[in-house]
Amino acid sequence: MAVDNKQKFQYRINEAIRTKEVRLVGDNVEQGVYTIQQALRIANDQELDLVEISPNVNPPVCRVVDYQKFIFQLKKKQKEQKAKSVKVVVKEIRFGPQTDDHDYNFKLKHAKGFLSEGAKVKAYVFFRGRSILFKDQGEVLLLRFANDLEDYGRVESMPVLEGKRMTIMLAPKKAAPAPKKGAKDDASADASDED
Repeated sequence: MAVDNKQKFQYRINEAIRTKEVRLVGDNVEQGVYTIQQALRIANDQELDLVEISPNVNPPVCRVVDYQKFIFQLKKKQKEQKAKSVKVVVKEIRFGPQTDDHDYNFKLKHAKGFLSEGAKVKAYVFFRGRSILFKDQGEVLLLRFANDLEDYGRVESMPVLEGKRMTIMLAPKKAAPAPKKGAKDDASADASDED
């Protein structure tokens, strides 16, 4: 509810506009520069509000519009933009510096699933106590992990040691365009026709 109040008071309307001249835009209005009294009279004649859209230009731009309808349309646009925005999901996979093959393959299978779903994968090797001496083993493990996943994702950042963690980021690959597969099928069909 606080956001709604903030949005309501974001625009100055009618008598709250404190400039001498405004540039007027809107439906059923001849666009141009008017004094504030003329602009208010035009808005009142149409039984609408004078809303300051761009206060930072000289003269400020004002629109003749029903203010409640204007705020509703803004909220609707923001809601549509929020729905269209892509939310990036980051999944984490943790390794020890001496992770054995079975655990490695299990985590690799999960990472393949995450990348195929479109999530980013943050893999890290956590060093406890003296295991920091094996940081080269951790780097080799992460590079092997990235190499095994090259068909599913691309490396966004190479292995970096941050405190007791060595991390690598993998992003999903874009889906391969479908026409390429069809082109191979066409080529094999042409080859069989020639026989």
